[in-house]
Amino acid sequence: MESVLALLIGLMVAASVYLMLARNVLRFLFGLVLLSNAANLTIFVSGRLTAAMPPLVPKGMTEPVGVVANALPQALVLTAIVIGFGLFAFALVLVYRGYLALGTLDSDAMRHAEPAPESGGQKAQAKTEGEAS
Repeated sequence: MESVLALLIGLMVAASVYLMLARNVLRFLFGLVLLSNAANLTIFVSGRLTAAMPPLVPKGMTEPVGVVANALPQALVLTAIVIGFGLFAFALVLVYRGYLALGTLDSDAMRHAEPAPESGGQKAQAKTEGEAS
C-alpha cells in the first residue's frame, strides 16, 4: 500500500509543479494547494499505515493496550491542513483583488506595477545633456 501511495505522491508533486510553472496565477495557486496535499500525504504515510487500534489510553491505565497507531503524524497533518486552508483562502482573496485591480490573471501582464527597465544608453545620454546645460 505504501508503494501505491508513494506513486500517488509523486504524481501529485509532478502535477503541482506543472501547474505552478504556468503564467496563470490561479493555476499557480491550485498547484500550491496540490503540493501542500502531497506534503500532507507524505507526512501521513511516514507514520506507517497499520490496522492498529487508535492511540487511546483506557481509564485507569498509563499507556495504551496492545499495538496502536502513531498519533503524531495524524496531528501534524491535521495542523498542516488547517494552515494550508488559511493560506489558500488568503491567496485566493489576494488573486481575486489582483484580478479586480489589473483585469488579468496572467503574471506577465501584471508586471505593470514594476518600474520599466531603463537602458544604459538613454540614461547616460540624459546625464551628459544635463551637464552640458
